[in-house]
Amino acid sequence: MAVRDRITLQQIANEVGLSKYAVSRSLAGKSGVSEETRERIKEAAHRLGYIKPPSQPDQQEISLIFHDLDVINSELHMQLQNGVQREAHRLDLPIRIRWTHNPAQVAELARMSAGLLLVGAHERASIEAANASGVPVVRLGWVDALEQADQVTGTDHEAGQAVARYLIELGHRTIAYVYGTPGYRGRLERFYGAREIMEKRDDVTLHVMEFEEQGGFVDAFKALKAGGIHPTAFFCAHDGLALTVVSELLGLGYRIPDEISVIGFGDFSPATQISPQLTTVRVEGQEIGVVGLQLLLERIRSPKLPDGPARRVQIASRIIERRSAGPRKAE
Repeated sequence: MAVRDRITLQQIANEVGLSKYAVSRSLAGKSGVSEETRERIKEAAHRLGYIKPPSQPDQQEISLIFHDLDVINSELHMQLQNGVQREAHRLDLPIRIRWTHNPAQVAELARMSAGLLLVGAHERASIEAANASGVPVVRLGWVDALEQADQVTGTDHEAGQAVARYLIELGHRTIAYVYGTPGYRGRLERFYGAREIMEKRDDVTLHVMEFEEQGGFVDAFKALKAGGIHPTAFFCAHDGLALTVVSELLGLGYRIPDEISVIGFGDFSPATQISPQLTTVRVEGQEIGVVGLQLLLERIRSPKLPDGPARRVQIASRIIERRSAGPRKAE
């Protein structure tokens, strides 16, 4: 071999029919590889003329970085983590998991990693630090309009559309979107999707309920009724809000779904721990994590060209029908 020091881990992996990450762990003396496989990899590396680079931080690890101040999406983030870890285990790939909102820590993790998965609403300084590192970055969360960032996410806008059609098919014509505390991008997208469907119907009205989430629903509901608005269905921006709505409506004497239907968003664990169990939209958090890691590995193997387009991957949600939503009853 004319240029011995240019033999790569991928070439060795191709020679022995294993993943590059298995080759990396074997040559680094790490666990997870049988002795027989380790010897086969060492023999192939020697035969091909591989020269191990000088000692340096392991560049094969992937860093999964959560924004540590985002408590609203804690269960979704756990699903994302499970998906990433499940796929990493299948590929025998080491994962480093951190929770931070510190740009300096993000930059340090990037220096030690082959790629980054950023989860949550990271500040611009942290995103810029990640991008400046030069390693591939995939975002599991919102990005700016036409931002050249690879992203894997759910289908919030489509989910809003689907819920609107679902409620209209059940006969509901006066519907309230329970937004709760304003300022969350996903909640806004769900509202836009629902509005897009409902505003095409002259016989359907959509009303927005914004309030402080600690004890604010009843006052907001009474304000709607005082204005002559009597919703027969509530589409709630997330399951936590839906649980509040169900509890408060039951406390006011309403029967669910006989008199009022309630739909949540997320399909998190409390959705099946109340009575009636919650009809909701399932966000496929584990699959988002799996696909996020797959996209990142593609970028590591074939980096994005400076003028190349970013990729957007959406994992479709689905409506999960339970007992909190039903046909509108006759007046």
